[in-house]
Amino acid sequence: MKISYNTIMRNPSLCDGKGYRTVVFLQGCDLHCKNCQNKDTWDVSKGHLVETAELAALIRETSFNKQITISGGEPLMQKDAVLELIELLPDYDICLYTGHDISEVPQLILDKIHYIKYGRFIDELKTSMIPFVGSSNQVFMEVKHETSK
Repeated sequence: MKISYNTIMRNPSLCDGKGYRTVVFLQGCDLHCKNCQNKDTWDVSKGHLVETAELAALIRETSFNKQITISGGEPLMQKDAVLELIELLPDYDICLYTGHDISEVPQLILDKIHYIKYGRFIDELKTSMIPFVGSSNQVFMEVKHETSK
């Protein structure tokens, strides 16, 4: 299956979920939030279209500690490919950032990730006081405890 991505952050982040995480920015967004910081990820045709296995291999080369955040753009635009990518990385601590509501996240994805940030970015509610979110209406939560692998 194909997946479109924009970039893989080469310098891990402390701001995109718990721990020191590699961030994978997927390409394509259906939300177009006002004052989005990732407008270059909106147009799905401008990404790198690769097989999910190829992106998983790139992540394995890039992520030194097996902690990643899948962001965007909007990952749920490619939910089937995201699920396949997650299944190719079963030994990874995975966080998913989505602007959609948690009720729109497929249960199969929720069952395989450790953290999620959900909710649309609202510029008028922008905050830097709540860890891992951009606006105060968004929620960051743990969805799965680390299991022995």
